[in-house]
Amino acid sequence: MSIVIKFFVAPDHEAAAAVAEGGPDRVFESLTFGNFDVEEALIEWEGIFTGRSFEEVLDDDVPETVADPDDGAGSLVLAVSRTFRDALCTADEHRLAEVSRLWVAEQAADGEVFDPEIAVWILSGLADLARAVGGGDENLYCWVA
Repeated sequence: MSIVIKFFVAPDHEAAAAVAEGGPDRVFESLTFGNFDVEEALIEWEGIFTGRSFEEVLDDDVPETVADPDDGAGSLVLAVSRTFRDALCTADEHRLAEVSRLWVAEQAADGEVFDPEIAVWILSGLADLARAVGGGDENLYCWVA
């Protein structure tokens, strides 16, 4: 499996959708990760942060697809929910480590192996990016290819 995941900040869905074909690199500062199911991770992370089940988060249409130009056959842009963004903004290092540990345990229960240090690194990077947005009108997005 080879997946490129880039989280970035954009002013709105329209601006985020505009980078669906080529990615955010030349337009927005981004964080790059790879090789995990980011849609599932976004649901799981939000569930852990908020204490809601996977199904409850999924019922809220999280994550929201902003652009899917190839109907699932190519790159797409997802909007990170404001609930998750706000949770990241307020999370300290201890909370990020705790959520990472719980997520890695969920992955292990599903037969997936994920390095705990990388999980903390991912969530810490996302928290830094979310804090850059703060309570403003911009939002956090994810480009996947």
